[in-house]
Amino acid sequence: MIKEKNILIFFEKKSLKMLFLGFSAGLPILLVFSTLSVWLVNAGVSRSTVTLFSWAGFAYAFKYLWSPLVDNLKLPLSKKFGHRKSWLLFSQIMIVVSLIFTALTDPSQTLVFTAIGITFVAFSSATQDILIDAFRIESAPQKFQGVLSSMYIAGYRIAMLTSGAGSLWLASYLGTEIYKVAVWQIVYFCMSSLMLIGILTTIFSTEPKIKRVKLINNNYHLKFFIVFILAIIGFIFLYQVISNPFDEEQILIKFLFASFRILLCFILAGTIVSTFIFVGFISMRDTSNLYIKPITNFTQKYGKFAVAILLLIGLYRIADVVMGVVANVFYLEKGFDINEIATYSKFFGVFATILGGFLGGFFALRFGTMKALFLGALIAAASNLLFAWLAVAPISIKFLIIVITADNISSGFAGAAFVVYLSGLTSVKFTATQYALFSSIMLFLPKLIAGYSGSWVDIMGYANFFTLTAILGIPVLLMIVWISKVAPIKN
Repeated sequence: MIKEKNILIFFEKKSLKMLFLGFSAGLPILLVFSTLSVWLVNAGVSRSTVTLFSWAGFAYAFKYLWSPLVDNLKLPLSKKFGHRKSWLLFSQIMIVVSLIFTALTDPSQTLVFTAIGITFVAFSSATQDILIDAFRIESAPQKFQGVLSSMYIAGYRIAMLTSGAGSLWLASYLGTEIYKVAVWQIVYFCMSSLMLIGILTTIFSTEPKIKRVKLINNNYHLKFFIVFILAIIGFIFLYQVISNPFDEEQILIKFLFASFRILLCFILAGTIVSTFIFVGFISMRDTSNLYIKPITNFTQKYGKFAVAILLLIGLYRIADVVMGVVANVFYLEKGFDINEIATYSKFFGVFATILGGFLGGFFALRFGTMKALFLGALIAAASNLLFAWLAVAPISIKFLIIVITADNISSGFAGAAFVVYLSGLTSVKFTATQYALFSSIMLFLPKLIAGYSGSWVDIMGYANFFTLTAILGIPVLLMIVWISKVAPIKN
């Protein structure tokens, strides 16, 4: 039981278990993206084809669609392990199986099978994320979520370092000058074996004692799964068919058109679902129970302030996300060596983020969620001003280290504080569904805007751009102050 309010709290059993589960969550993501890209390029796959593999990331973006099934559907293993543990074990085992399947493919010869394997890795990994978030929220009261989220972030970052830099180091050691499929098979086999950390942690963890209300009949789960897979396919298809006709110079119009294109895609996905409801393949009542009830539960709890809270969720990470997209490009154009960027940004930056996560979680525990949320937003926006300073300062490794360290600490602090806030908003009746929805809203607008960061830099230069991103954080600070007074977290 977590009791202490000092540094020893990070060494409690629940805290350490969350560290290992965070590792399990962070391990697959780079094996789906950056590490995979290096493998594909090494195998001689064309650049355009390599970028198509990024579509696997839609599994993380659309995880809200199947999160209600994770919340409500019981697996056969649930009788022995419990609802959350059975789903978590299932997702982790699927990650291992999918990684092994991927390792047995050769993208230079069987690219389709590699794509299938990676898609299952992404889908299973996104499902695991849903479960770990729900497991964390249901395992401890809201006041201890800062500690658990800090340990989760630490494990997640260590895993990313392992599956990113670690896997590439292993591949380089085994030899990548000439493409050898055996090299990458060993890499992916080794990474899959590390998932045992998460599997063993799950087995020896205690199932959260939460009473669940059954919202749908189990016979409907396969039908729902089929319908929403078709809806996702429709979304992706329409998004690719509609191209943006505006030039890079027309940033505002291009952004508005992109927003309209995404809206059309959501309308198409909704139309597909509505069609299956109309023909009686799935029922409106069950659809409402799965997707509408979690939303109405939130709106009833916070009333007229629900929209404002959702707006805060959508804007909280805007300052650092919009800036972060061009950070590596800025380092290169500033004149820093790629090895320096890798060392200080990718390696030491990970540990700075972990430190920031610990500070954010501990601050939330000692001083409260809203104060931690405010301080996180403040330092995240303020750190962007350091980038503005670096843009006009002479080239200096010391300056680079200062800026990267400050940015990663502030990002880790803000991330931990925000996870605590989202956890407090989430109802235990709809844990997985609501948190998946919040996390999707969290990155949607910032990621959409971030896609046009390069165009803004072309117009105003780096210094002014970084200053602008810092200013974007001011409305967020005002919203936090107001919401903390009129709509505090209701447990």
